[in-house]
Amino acid sequence: MARPTSADLLRRIEELEAENAALRMREDGVTTVQIESLPPVQVKKKGRGWGWTLLATVLIVIGAILAPVAVVASWAKVVLTDSDTFVATYAPLAKDPAVQAYITNQIVDVINQQVDVKQLTNDVIDGITSLGTGPAATKALEALKGPAAQGIQSLVHTAVGNFVSSPAFADVWTSALRLSHEQLVATMQNNPKAAITIGSDGSIGIQLAPIIERVKSTLVSQGITFASQIPTIDRTITVAQSDAIPTIQAAYNVALLAGAWLPWVALAFLAAGVLVARRRAVALIWAAVALALSMIVVAAAFAIGRIVFISSTSPALLPSSVARTLFNTVVAAMQETTVAVLVLAIVVAVVGWFAGPFEVPRKLRGFYASGAARLRTLSEEHGISTGRFGEWLYAQRVLLRVLVAVIASAIVLFVRPITPSLTIWTLVIAVLVIAILELLQRPVVTVPREVDEDTPIVTAG
Repeated sequence: MARPTSADLLRRIEELEAENAALRMREDGVTTVQIESLPPVQVKKKGRGWGWTLLATVLIVIGAILAPVAVVASWAKVVLTDSDTFVATYAPLAKDPAVQAYITNQIVDVINQQVDVKQLTNDVIDGITSLGTGPAATKALEALKGPAAQGIQSLVHTAVGNFVSSPAFADVWTSALRLSHEQLVATMQNNPKAAITIGSDGSIGIQLAPIIERVKSTLVSQGITFASQIPTIDRTITVAQSDAIPTIQAAYNVALLAGAWLPWVALAFLAAGVLVARRRAVALIWAAVALALSMIVVAAAFAIGRIVFISSTSPALLPSSVARTLFNTVVAAMQETTVAVLVLAIVVAVVGWFAGPFEVPRKLRGFYASGAARLRTLSEEHGISTGRFGEWLYAQRVLLRVLVAVIASAIVLFVRPITPSLTIWTLVIAVLVIAILELLQRPVVTVPREVDEDTPIVTAG
């Protein structure tokens, strides 16, 4: 049987259209409607109820409330356990001019309390005049008593100030900080090598074993060889007892536990609130906004706390300049973390809005995508193309974007110390990487096959 030609097909189509017109003109008025002309049936998917929105709101609020506590707890954990961080934080105080002046004055006051410079000067001059210096010389020496005492005090003050501002004092300060912190950690953790122990009844004892070992090594180094025969003595001397000590030790352990897990718990609440929400894009934005507001509250609390601390500290006890320096040193790490988390929350809110199903972000994404497409077309017209590699990037675009987001999140979450600059640069680099991937990818274009003249044409009547 011969294949129908195009003319035969067109004639058959005309016959079918005529039959269709005849059917429309039936007396009963029934009209045949082409199925293709019917609008698609919209099957409304049953969404989640208001209960899920309420649950998401509660979870996000809990996460936002826990976030400030997590900032303080994570700082406390580092300060209470890491001697290197503790020393690095507080060692610079030895080089602060206000702290140096305060320590110098305190040392001079202690010297003046122990040594009466004025009386000592008077005794020296009286001893000289008792040898028979004559009326004129005696009168002159008597007049020198006050200036001589002041000169000696000034000399002592200058000598102490020079030592406090020298590198030797900074070394002593650093060594004292490290030793004190290590002993504190060892004591709170009931380390058997600690010089001080805490009993279950609140008793504070001094272990003789570490002290005897240090004395033994010192004696041996000085040539007293028989000291090496001193045995190890396991003995503890109780020096005090307080019912509050076990509470302090328990609070120390709670701070360590909270510092390790509370940041993750707060993050888990925020993430859970986004996952259970009816509109996750909106929930993500609100979770980020809630986190940003909580960090703003923390920053305001630091500012208010600084004012209260400085104003409530007596100048006789601690000068205001030293009080300000001490407060800034203590909260510096927490402030950096607060600002970094605030920046992260703002960026997440902006990214969530840009990636969400909203009209303005949709237009912006379309504008960027069309610009990238024009740039790719222009490059290919000049013979520059990523070829199969670009096609692979396009096929794996979702996976690559998720991978970039995971790596950026891991850097912000795990790299310590977290700082605003670390957060900003991580996010900037992540955005640049995604933009570069968008330019390098090469969407696969399917070219429609040309219809041959003898190819049967199938149409819907």
